Amino acid sequence: MAFLIAGIVALLTSYSYAKLSVAYPSKGGTVIFVDKAFGIDFFTGSANNLLWVGYIVTLALYAVAFGNYAATFLPETMQSVVIKHILISGGIILPTLLNLLSSSLISKTETYVVAIKIAILVLVVLAGFGSIDATRLEPSTWKPILQVVGGGMIIFVAYEGFELIANTAPNIRNYKVTLPRAYYISVIFVIILYVFVAFVTVGSIAPDQITLAQDFALAQAAKPSLGQFGFMLVAIAAVLATLSAINATLYGAARLSYVISTEGELPDFLEDKIWNQPLIGLLITTGLALLLSNLVDLSSISTMGSAGFLVIFAIVNAANFIKAREIKSSKAIAGIGVLSCVFALGTLVWHTFQTSPSQLWVLVVMVGIASAMEGTYIWLWRKPQQDGRILIPYSER
Repeated sequence: MAFLIAGIVALLTSYSYAKLSVAYPSKGGTVIFVDKAFGIDFFTGSANNLLWVGYIVTLALYAVAFGNYAATFLPETMQSVVIKHILISGGIILPTLLNLLSSSLISKTETYVVAIKIAILVLVVLAGFGSIDATRLEPSTWKPILQVVGGGMIIFVAYEGFELIANTAPNIRNYKVTLPRAYYISVIFVIILYVFVAFVTVGSIAPDQITLAQDFALAQAAKPSLGQFGFMLVAIAAVLATLSAINATLYGAARLSYVISTEGELPDFLEDKIWNQPLIGLLITTGLALLLSNLVDLSSISTMGSAGFLVIFAIVNAANFIKAREIKSSKAIAGIGVLSCVFALGTLVWHTFQTSPSQLWVLVVMVGIASAMEGTYIWLWRKPQQDGRILIPYSER
């Protein structure tokens, strides 16, 4: 139920992305949508910086998951805290080096990696149906609905990847037809996959076992039907999944900082290219993700990521609402999208306040960092004219 509720919020937001991507096809994606609707000022600069911070947070989340699953391949005597942190760091550093050396090679292998990990997940789901204990799924075992919604919002970050589709718009043939299909098919498929994976996990192993194996719960859930082979199979899928997610997010984050800079919302040194790539943003993203993944616990990272993207998606839905007449979009659906994101964020804040109130400071810090970045840039760097030339943002070129 938690994954389904989070998926509905993602699906509503994918409508706004589909409409805006067709109306404003650009490599800038979310940044361009926000700037087109609200103009370029402190608010939009802070929002776009928050998206960059959100990417850094998701990188840390993926890296921690990678470290936890990679550690299961080692003997128990080697599964120490130090080894886990080495694996976590390696999960970020290796894809960074690959992006530096040959991002095109990684791009070509992504299709095969995705196909392998989806095939493994489908196999686990199909095999897992035979080991489900129906009593574990009865409504009497459910938590109160607000707790279920709150749980869904904590893991909402698991859906955020669809917004990267927007950045591909200029390279897509027949993008007016292809992009909407890409959004809806990918989000709906992922909702179905997540729900079935959760269904099998909760139905196959007891809650205390899920809690005990929280870092690799799905692998544990594969054991009743597939034994140790199933555990290792899921661990392989998780390692592949997290590595490909880290790679895609690094690729997107480096270009995101570049576009924010071209919009006149971050210093222009981020526009500098090395080997024809915006590597400065990539290196900054990598460094901050390394710090976060090694210093902050997994639960806090997930809450940070989900909250950040709920804020961004609320703003994107609002952009769709404002531009509805111009881009021939439904104001009603866009408005429902705004309300769903705001409600989801409120539920997440409430749930976090009830269970771990100290984590609310994490959200405050995230928004504070994004705003401070923009405020510092405006105060120290941005000028309306440079050498007598008017700054023309990327979105207006």
